[in-house]
Amino acid sequence: ALHENTLTDDIRLLFRRGYVSVFLFLSIRYSIQEEVKLGTAVGNVAKDLGLDMGRLTDRNLRVISGTKQDLFKVNPRDGVLLVNERIDREELCVKTAPCITNLKAVVENPLEMHQIIVEILDVNDNSPRFPEENYTLEVLESAIVGSRFQMEGAHDLDAGLNSLQSYKLNHNQYFRLEIEEFGEDGKVPFLILQRPLDREHVAQHWLLLTANDGGKPSKSGTINITVIVSDVNDNSPKCDKQKYTITIKENAPAGTFLLTVNASDSDEGMNSLIEYSLRSKLRRLSSEPFDLNSSTGTLILKDGLDYEEKQVYEMKVLAADKGAVSLSTHCNVVVRVEDVNDNKPEIDITSLSSRIPEDAPPGTVVALMDVTDLDSGVNGQVVCSVPGHLPFDLNPSPDGQSYSLVTKDYLDKETMHIYNITITAKDLGSPALSSTKVIQVDVLDVNDNSPLFTESPYIFYVPENKKAGISICSVSARDADGGENAEVTYSLDRKIPGPTVTSFLNINEADGTISALKGFDFETLKTFQFQVVATDSGTPSLSSNVTVNVFILDQNDNAPVILYPVSSNGSAEGVEEIPRNVNAGHLVTKVRAYDADIGYNGWLLFSLQEVTDHSLFGLDRYTGQIRTLRSFTETDEAEHKLVILVKDNGNVSLSATATVVVKVVEPKEAFAASDVKSATKNEEENNVTFYLMITLGSVSTLFLISIIVLIAMQCSKTTDYTSKYLQETNYDGTLCHSIQYRSGDKRYMLVGPRMSIGSTIVPGSHANTLVLPDRRGTSGEVRLEKHCIWGFVGGEFLNVRSQNIKTLSIQISDVNGNSPHFDQTPSEFHLVKDNIVVHTEHSAQPS
Repeated sequence: ALHENTLTDDIRLLFRRGYVSVFLFLSIRYSIQEEVKLGTAVGNVAKDLGLDMGRLTDRNLRVISGTKQDLFKVNPRDGVLLVNERIDREELCVKTAPCITNLKAVVENPLEMHQIIVEILDVNDNSPRFPEENYTLEVLESAIVGSRFQMEGAHDLDAGLNSLQSYKLNHNQYFRLEIEEFGEDGKVPFLILQRPLDREHVAQHWLLLTANDGGKPSKSGTINITVIVSDVNDNSPKCDKQKYTITIKENAPAGTFLLTVNASDSDEGMNSLIEYSLRSKLRRLSSEPFDLNSSTGTLILKDGLDYEEKQVYEMKVLAADKGAVSLSTHCNVVVRVEDVNDNKPEIDITSLSSRIPEDAPPGTVVALMDVTDLDSGVNGQVVCSVPGHLPFDLNPSPDGQSYSLVTKDYLDKETMHIYNITITAKDLGSPALSSTKVIQVDVLDVNDNSPLFTESPYIFYVPENKKAGISICSVSARDADGGENAEVTYSLDRKIPGPTVTSFLNINEADGTISALKGFDFETLKTFQFQVVATDSGTPSLSSNVTVNVFILDQNDNAPVILYPVSSNGSAEGVEEIPRNVNAGHLVTKVRAYDADIGYNGWLLFSLQEVTDHSLFGLDRYTGQIRTLRSFTETDEAEHKLVILVKDNGNVSLSATATVVVKVVEPKEAFAASDVKSATKNEEENNVTFYLMITLGSVSTLFLISIIVLIAMQCSKTTDYTSKYLQETNYDGTLCHSIQYRSGDKRYMLVGPRMSIGSTIVPGSHANTLVLPDRRGTSGEVRLEKHCIWGFVGGEFLNVRSQNIKTLSIQISDVNGNSPHFDQTPSEFHLVKDNIVVHTEHSAQPS
């Protein structure tokens, strides 16, 4: 930093508290440029003041500023004055020159204070700046050459040569630049117009004014000047076309857009705004059916047109601007009216038959009509039609002015009882016009549908012993006809010769409810079949019949009957003699019983009701076999009485009892009694054999007749019911096993003697085999296919046909018929040291 020293000695006396202090004032002047880095050395204050450098620290050298900013600081160790903050000359002094900053240097021991003057030197760190970057100047296009337009000058914060020195304007044909000095405002630029302006030729001019300072390197600032040339009304409007022509159809509605008259004015503002108006040939306001928008020049249709009245309209449109002295021009408009097909055909029904029977033959005339169109030529030619999906057609007359509506197929009231026929008349104009007429035709019912039963055949299940007169079933039929033709009455078909089940049946003619005049006994009659006839009330009447199959459901109404033992007087009592030396498990006798019911109602269980010694005899609850439980001893009594209770499994079980007296005899007596009894038994068995042969011959004959009748019935018609009961031929009256299954909402039961695992019941031919799976399983399925199924039910032969394939789920209920068993016998164990088990015993597995 440049500096100079100016020393001034000045001794002042200050009296304070009885002593005198002497201050010595010296003045030092330094100069430094603005914007130098912080820490830059300005000068050595200690050296310039002649202070002892060795005592500088003890004397506490420091500088004091008179402002809030500490721009400088002094190093107390070496006395160098340093820049402490950013120095900006323009901020400190603005336009003041020179820019001076006063500091005070203070030292102690003795106390001294010296003045330091630092001059801040300017650097060219500011460019000239205009107040705005863009400036708009508005000039009338009528301004004369030489007109002056003062611009606002630029400002430069620097001083001296670094301040604003000159202006420069970019080259253009219309303006030049002049500079004038205005005292404190400095240099002020002026724009001078040097050639005439024409807004219609050039509406705006863009100028660039540059201000330069005198620094090295020089800095500059610019302003964009937009010169807008203001308009003067010196141009009249001009039409885009001298003559506008348009063709419009006569049926165009009011408000239809026709055309837009467009005139332009090269002036601007109010001088360019154009107002339009219609004028007739006589230069007065037009009264034609058109409306012209005065602002946009849009011409629209105000009223309807009629080609027959006027075909061409010629008008003038006046286009005038809105300048102070208005200028205007004229445009010609020609509107031509085009004839269109604006009349719809009309349909007039001259004759109509609105009620047609459904058996009317094709070609029956339904209606006659006339068709007219007020248009002429092609627009007046009319074609009529009806929808193609309807069973009707139109036949035109030779002149095409009338039509006849006829049927083209037979009608069906059950499919459609009312027809709404839409007749369309369409002309050949372009675009075509059409009109419609709707004719309603009612189809009269004819009795052409027989009653139809809701099911065929019907299958009903009726419990036995039902009271006479109570409804057992109901049938229903529907007739698709209407009115009296749909009223159905029911009756039983009693035309079959000989006694039939219909003799004890009655049917309600109105609702088809069937009641029995007596109760049914399952043991006597298990199933029967009859025909129901449904007849409508039409003329002539139609009817249909349906087969009703009734299955009688067994009820537990028969008590068990003891077959053995039976005494000579008919009571269920018997005497059995056995040797005393028999072992445990010896068969003493077998109680045989029979129940006329079936299923659970006929499943018999045996139990000991009374016994002399419970430890001697045991009774199998399923087979009725009486066996010894142990060997006889000398202390056992010689005669024992056993009362056996035989009970069925009905909901309300029925039972019977049998008494067996067991006599224990010595072996020789037992053999003698056995011989006598064998002779008696052989004689009884011979008698029984004779009766059995007669019975079997009768049953076989009936069996063959039943097969022939049932096969003939099944071949003549299909019956949709399923065999309910199956019974083995060797059934001995003791039901030991039963299976229930369900098909839809029907429940069925298969019953028979005890069956082993994997056994099968074969109810018929053609591989219709009902397979019973392992009883340990939870369920099985039975698949019935469409085949003839033959089987016995209560000693009668049934032939059953199933029309559909059905899957029947059978739930197998478990009985405790298996003992636990080990999977390995004998079991092996392998032990190692310390008795640690490495191979364990096999556990028993339940079956």
